[in-house]
Amino acid sequence: MSKVTIHMVSSLDGFIAKKDGTVSWLQSKDTYDKGITLSQEDIENYLKTIHCYVMGSKTYEHALELGWPYGDKPVYVLSHRPLRSDKKNVMFFSGDINKLITQELKPKYENIWVVGGAMITKEVIRLKLANEIIISMIPIILGDGTLFFDFIGQEHNLHLKDVTAYKDGMVELTYDIKQQ
Repeated sequence: MSKVTIHMVSSLDGFIAKKDGTVSWLQSKDTYDKGITLSQEDIENYLKTIHCYVMGSKTYEHALELGWPYGDKPVYVLSHRPLRSDKKNVMFFSGDINKLITQELKPKYENIWVVGGAMITKEVIRLKLANEIIISMIPIILGDGTLFFDFIGQEHNLHLKDVTAYKDGMVELTYDIKQQ
């Protein structure tokens, strides 16, 4: 059975980008002595469990700027803008996200990660397509920008599944979404 995970990095006050769209604040300069540090092997083993990614065009453009952390895993970029890629694993999609996830991705991939942006994750939550949400909070208050959750218009009960604190001050919260 396929699982859809929403993963987002946000500031403590819930912003995923500054007002001008920049994400330079994503690298924490804080230190937390009780936090953990993942080895490269830990990271590689974890990434092996993710089978494909879904993202919006702005997230795609930021990922290219930041050095493309998605390797050769299949990446579906949702956009109504014409975009190009020299990466063979990147597919562009401008149709119904419900059909993409339920008819195209779930039959092919066991672990699907939705990694941004706000409009796409909000729609995935509204359509009740996600099984879990992982929020990685960076120790910064931005005060303004693009909110991760802004007026979804529905109530969703969550179950805290895991909490991890890292040496760089980032805290990762993992929630199961209780389907009602």
